[in-house]
Amino acid sequence: MKNFLNDKVVPKIMAFVNTKAIQSLKNGLLYAMPMMMIGSIFLLIANFPYEPFTNALSKWGITPILNQANDATFAIIAIIAVIGIAYTYVKDEGYNGLPAGIIALCSYILIQPASVETADGSAGVILKSWTGGKGMVGAIVCGLLVGWIYTIFMKKKITIKMPAGVPEGVANAFVALIPGAVIITGTAVIYAVFRGAFGTTPMEWIYKALQAPLQGMTDSFGGMVLMAFMIPFFWFFGIHGSTIIGDGIMGPMLLANSAENQAIIDSGLELTIANGGHIVTKQFLDQFIVMTGSGITIGLVVFMAFFAKSKQLKQIGKLGIAPSFFNVNEPVLFGTPIVLNPILAVPFMCMPILTGIIEYLALYTGLCPLYSGVVVPWTCPPVISGFLVGGWRTALLQVVILVLSFLVYLPFIRIMDKRYVKSEAELAAKEAQQ
Repeated sequence: MKNFLNDKVVPKIMAFVNTKAIQSLKNGLLYAMPMMMIGSIFLLIANFPYEPFTNALSKWGITPILNQANDATFAIIAIIAVIGIAYTYVKDEGYNGLPAGIIALCSYILIQPASVETADGSAGVILKSWTGGKGMVGAIVCGLLVGWIYTIFMKKKITIKMPAGVPEGVANAFVALIPGAVIITGTAVIYAVFRGAFGTTPMEWIYKALQAPLQGMTDSFGGMVLMAFMIPFFWFFGIHGSTIIGDGIMGPMLLANSAENQAIIDSGLELTIANGGHIVTKQFLDQFIVMTGSGITIGLVVFMAFFAKSKQLKQIGKLGIAPSFFNVNEPVLFGTPIVLNPILAVPFMCMPILTGIIEYLALYTGLCPLYSGVVVPWTCPPVISGFLVGGWRTALLQVVILVLSFLVYLPFIRIMDKRYVKSEAELAAKEAQQ
């Protein structure tokens, strides 16, 4: 089975993961993450779980300022994403990616609803409802298509070439003129077709036909279990599962779910499942499924550091315990090892699934609150991160998972410990004979 997976399955998966589209999607979305985290800081301050403090902020007129800062960062992540995806796609092809990013932004705005009805008539706007999580799939489509088309123009040299001596900035502007004109014209034609034939905009159609179903799949119990399994499954073969699944394939939908939860709060509604709230979000992944690293290995590390009898495991545990509290466990994955280790594969793959089930049920039943738009860095230590994204109940749930991790790994690491102790004793005996 191991040979079959290594020779047949993994190469095909990696071929898909390494495609230009997936790499551009994964790396392009990273440009939105800093603004999400910065916006989350303002959001957290404005909604700090201490009522006298938030009342004081509102009284002093600070709350609207904090909300404005959040709207200028977290609420425009799709705009940042569309630029980042197109830019990364073209840059990876060896060309200047910024013009493609700008063209993608223009195309993205072009396919959106452009006005709202007011008491004075129709007013032209860029709606924030489409610049955040709700417009994420539209941003992905625009970014990838523009990056691909722009690269074709570059490769075919269908550009305006300026004479030598023309400043680089001017030359670059003219290089993008022909592909930009063709892409924007094509986008305008698509917009006209949707308006004329379907009475809607391309962005609204993408959301209804693609994004809503994808978010529903991601937010389902089955989708959660699949995500929790695939991350350690990839890691078992030494492939970075968190990057592929969490940041690449499912990342956009998780971010969109977080953003839509915040939009529910911003609309004045209570964040509940009945009001359209999502359970599986970016926080669901970062603060639970990969807490202390893929496989939730903190229990394993604690045993090795404090209870293992094998010198090798004890040393790895001591080296790995500090990084584990910041959700970094590569030293443990390769040092124990867990990679390609059939004994530890069982708890390594089962622990995230078990955690996901517990967390899903806690959120579904209301034992813990659904996650708002507050996103903390993935390196934020557990318990602290739980309190920041969901309050004391979420932090307490993290404590339960940390204890559970120790119990789940215990019988399996004991087997490994006994084997290492035996091999170390045999090695010591051989050295003594020599």
